Formats: sequence, structure tokens, C-alpha cells
Amino acid sequence: MSSPQIALLGAVAGLTIYLGLPIGRLRNPAPRLSAGLNALAVGILIFLLWDVLGAAWEPTDAALAAQHWATAADDGAVLAAALTCGLLGLVYYDRWIARRRAAPPPLSRGPGAAALSEELTPRARSRAAALALMIATGIGLHNFAEGLAIGNSAAAGEISLALLLVIGFGLHNATEGFGIVAPLAAAGERPSWGFLVLLGLIGGGPTFVGTLIGQQVVDETVSIAFLGLAAGSILYVVIELLAVARRAGLKELTSWMILVGLLLGFATDGVLVAAGV
Repeated sequence: MSSPQIALLGAVAGLTIYLGLPIGRLRNPAPRLSAGLNALAVGILIFLLWDVLGAAWEPTDAALAAQHWATAADDGAVLAAALTCGLLGLVYYDRWIARRRAAPPPLSRGPGAAALSEELTPRARSRAAALALMIATGIGLHNFAEGLAIGNSAAAGEISLALLLVIGFGLHNATEGFGIVAPLAAAGERPSWGFLVLLGLIGGGPTFVGTLIGQQVVDETVSIAFLGLAAGSILYVVIELLAVARRAGLKELTSWMILVGLLLGFATDGVLVAAGV
């Protein structure tokens, strides 16, 4: 299989994220629907957090089992640093966004700048849109590592494994689109098609990039760092979405939908287990 074909497979695996994004275009979703989507996102993201942390910790665990103390310490330190940056980085990013929202908007310049500002500024500064961007970024970091796995498998000549990974990651990524737009649906905010395209590129595009790099570079430390960043960002988003769920006050619906999200994550991950991952 040629490199362009392998790259195309990586693109397919990542861009299935667009299957779930159009739900963000629903007008005035009912409160129970909004709360249900928010809780479903929490369940999916909790599964992803478990999945990402497990993969990121595995090299350290293996080094400890083999009593390679220096390697274990190095890998553990990389994971701890990346996890810290992923979580606390978003905390301070969110504070910065809040300050910018409170500040008066700068004057726009250039042809069409006023129209562009009217279209994008309210959405870009809304908390729901910022949260959606954070979710897409965290998922994108996670999907970058998935792309590395696809590229590595293909580079090693294991084409059947690479194809199974594409199927598994594609199914998994299709569910992630719901998680990205859930804050927008919960806030009753209807994003433009352009904004949804941007979210899809941020969340799914890294799978394609990772596939390209995975064919050329195999570095465990880099993989641990990206997984740690992804875990930190996903953890932050889970905390935010749980706060939204608490304000909704629909405890039974929230609990059921979180459970459904978790089970959906495990169900789609079954294909990856079948592939030996």
C-alpha cells in the first residue's frame, strides 16, 4: 500500500467526526435534549480519559515491571508534565478568554471586517463555543496519537491491522462529534457550518497528520506527551460539563446518559480490542 493511500485512510478515520457535528445546528433544542447531549458527552469523554491515561501510563508500567527505574522515571515525568499543562493550561486559557469577553471589542479594519466581526466575535467569545473548541482540541491531541498508530502499523507492513485500526478509530471518532457540539446544544447556540467545519478539522484533522508522521517517526516519549496533554484537556472539559449538568438539575436523565456514553465508548473500542490494540 502506497503512502498516499495510507494517508487517505488516516483522513477517513479522523473525518468521521463530522458525522456527529451537524446536531449542533438544531434550533432551540428542548431542555431535556440539551441535558441529555451534555451528559452523553460526559460519558464519552470519561471513557476517552480512561483510554488515554491507560495508553499514556503503559510505557511507565512496563518499565517498572522490568525494573528499568530511569526509564520509568523519565516516562512518568513526561506524563506528569504533559497532564499538568493540559489541565492547568486550559484553566488559565479560560481565565484569559473571560477577561477578553469582559473587555470592549477592538475596532475592525479592512474590507468586510465589520461583517466578519458580527458573525464570528459573539460566537468565538461565548463560553459554549470556547468549550467546544477546548473539547475539539483535547480530542485532536488524542486523535493525533491514533494517527501515529495507523501510520506505524502501515509502515511495519501490517496492512490488515492498519485497516482494522482505521475502522475502529473511525467508529470511535464518529461518536466524538456529539461530545464536541454538546456545549453548544446545551446553551441553545446554533453554530455556523463554517464553525462546525473548523471544529471537525481541529478534532479530526490530527488523525491525518499523525498518520503521515507515524510512517516516518516512531518516538514513545512524544506519544506519551501528546496523550498526557489530551488527558489533561479532557479532564478539564469533563469538570466543566459536569457543572453544566448540575445546573440542569435532571439527575436521573444525566446519570442514564452518562452511562450510555460510557457504554458507547466501550462498544466502539471493541473493534480496537479485536485488532489487538
